[in-house]
Amino acid sequence: MTKWALFLFMLMLLPGCRQGEQTGSRGIDREVDLLLGKMTLREKIGQMSQIDVAALMKRVDPHGGFYGPFLEPNVLDKDSLQKYIVEYGISCVFNIGPHGYSIREWHGYIKEIQDYALHRTRLGIPVLYGVDAMHGASLTVGATLFPQQLAMASTWNPDLVKQAAEITAYEMRASNLPLTFGPSLDLGKHPVWSRLNESFGEDVLLTTILSKSTTEGMEGPGNSVDDKTRIATSIKHYIAYSFPLTGKDRTPAWFPEHYVREYFLPPFTECIRSGVHIVLLNSGELNGVPLHADKYWLKNVLRDEIGFDGIIMSDWYDIEKLNFFHHVAPTYKEAIIKALDAGIDMVMVPLDNRFMDLLTEIVNEGSIAESRIDESVRRILKLKYKLGLFEHPYRNPDEYPDFGSAGFRHVASQCALESVVLLKNADNILPLDRNLKVLVTGPAANTMSALNGGWTYSWQGHAADTYASEKNTILEAVRNELGADKLIYEPGSGFDSVIDINKAVKAAGLVDCIILCLGEPSYAETPGYIEDLYLPDAQTDLALAMAATGKPVILVLTEGRPRLISRFEEQMEGVLLSFLPGNEGGDALACVIFGDYNPNGKLPVTYPRYPNDLINYDHRYSERADHQFGNNHGYHPQYPFGYGLSYTSFGYANLQLSKDTIGPGDSLVVAVDIKNTGKVNGYEVAQLYIRDVYANLTPPFKRLRAFNKIFLFAGEQKTVRFIIQTEDLNYVGQDNQWTIEEGEFEVCIENLTTNFYLQD
Repeated sequence: MTKWALFLFMLMLLPGCRQGEQTGSRGIDREVDLLLGKMTLREKIGQMSQIDVAALMKRVDPHGGFYGPFLEPNVLDKDSLQKYIVEYGISCVFNIGPHGYSIREWHGYIKEIQDYALHRTRLGIPVLYGVDAMHGASLTVGATLFPQQLAMASTWNPDLVKQAAEITAYEMRASNLPLTFGPSLDLGKHPVWSRLNESFGEDVLLTTILSKSTTEGMEGPGNSVDDKTRIATSIKHYIAYSFPLTGKDRTPAWFPEHYVREYFLPPFTECIRSGVHIVLLNSGELNGVPLHADKYWLKNVLRDEIGFDGIIMSDWYDIEKLNFFHHVAPTYKEAIIKALDAGIDMVMVPLDNRFMDLLTEIVNEGSIAESRIDESVRRILKLKYKLGLFEHPYRNPDEYPDFGSAGFRHVASQCALESVVLLKNADNILPLDRNLKVLVTGPAANTMSALNGGWTYSWQGHAADTYASEKNTILEAVRNELGADKLIYEPGSGFDSVIDINKAVKAAGLVDCIILCLGEPSYAETPGYIEDLYLPDAQTDLALAMAATGKPVILVLTEGRPRLISRFEEQMEGVLLSFLPGNEGGDALACVIFGDYNPNGKLPVTYPRYPNDLINYDHRYSERADHQFGNNHGYHPQYPFGYGLSYTSFGYANLQLSKDTIGPGDSLVVAVDIKNTGKVNGYEVAQLYIRDVYANLTPPFKRLRAFNKIFLFAGEQKTVRFIIQTEDLNYVGQDNQWTIEEGEFEVCIENLTTNFYLQD
């Protein structure tokens, strides 16, 4: 061996070099192949299995319902750990018990599970633990909680969204949690849907940009999830989950393929091509086919067309549901065969060992080849290596000194502030004068759950008042701004029941102004079903009673979807909305109410006026009106998509295009002057819409094609420029291919319009 060869050989033996080799792509592939070669069939199937932590907990009644009753709160059962972690070699544990944990409780809890995997199994493969971090590390007590996704979308600020995601990843890792089931890339086009708050709204461009900001923030540059401050994401719910015909969660959607490709697929395609590691599936059906058995969308599109090589993950019970819920498989065993043939890698079992036993039988019978099992296990092991779990199966919480820090809270406060949307401000009643005496009333006034919603310290978020007791509700924040001597509080009603409206009416006689706080209690997923999009009668009655007092009423809405207010909106002098702004939301709303902050949020969804008039902003021309009969019952919402007022005013002028004709491969520069014509400094979101005047498939009336959030001092003017590529003008045709047609296009920014032509 030469001197240089010996030197290089010795260099490879150094710990740093070996670590680099192992964490590099080739090194990981080699480690995975070596490990896979040692595994038995049972160990491989265990790696494909994901179990709910409830199956590992002690219970008074072993046959008790989901998450209860427990022998002791959140105590792991050693026999269950031995069974599932050691004997079955379960790969992944997910979810949480009935309440949140501190970071040290998470560490102790996960270490106990991990120790069984590392020290009592033959190969010592670490367990992957995941939870839904829907608005921060929201199942960890003391973590920084941000607004829910729909509220984050109201900021129209991708940089802020990314910053929040980075903090979430840091605090998840601090909690010893390397995986989140999110973000949600679902297009929130149905306002009844109980998971609308988990979406980035109804527009595909806004959703795509904010989804990518979130995954980049969580996974880091180059998807470097081995970094101790980054986590793996599982983008969900692939695909067309969020627009069920009924509006009810996990129910069928019906769309032509070209519509799915143009509207629902782009956020997934963009995030997959940027390197995300997991795709979590739609629990419902698309055009009569459950996604968990849809080989076309999983293999042909996701694997072959988009090129995804990560883990395809099932959702809760959804393999077995192919049998008893969807009725496409006569037995659970046949459901498993369908799902694996479609391409699923990791299965949320979630509470027993039947999947593992049945899949073992299936492989031994020859219905599925073991090589197919190897494909999935290879992907799963590769992610565990990428996450650094073999080297660092658990972290030291002392490595994360910024957990819950003032700096992180400042970012959450900024997110909450920018999420507030001013929808109405008659006679400039807002901001309120601090010399006024105020009545605060309504069910959302004095509870943290109305600011946070579900996935907050628990699945349904009901414990927010306990775990966030040091945070300010809207009532407490207004009292801090105004002083206790100028404030009266009467709840008036609950979310769906009357408490004492007459008492609130009497209190209104003693004040100058009323702050009426309405909205929704916390919920997540199916428990959030509603039959009526209007706010419940108790809240409507309270609103009408407050309006009847003759005192000016400021309506403050905190809700996970746009609950209808048309029965009393005209009688409100001011309307403020924040779609679940999180723990800092009470202070943020008070800052806006009293003018400490100039609101700049914009609606990421259309706010409907009536329950049978649920039209999205990017509707077709034929949905606008029936000119033949003189009707005008088209797009007439309470507030349109992209809408939001300010305490200042902005003027738009001088809309110019760099050219009036473009060809294939060209770009178009669109410029507009924006001036702050008021007396208050503020942010404005410039929104560029393009309208295809004629197309072979009916075009939308308009589509958002670009946006830019800018800050302007009072009296300041800036020129904002957008670059539009010809690819931005294409659509998916009936042949399910992206296409672009020559013709006339109209550019719309605020109240300005101009036209250009696309030529072949």
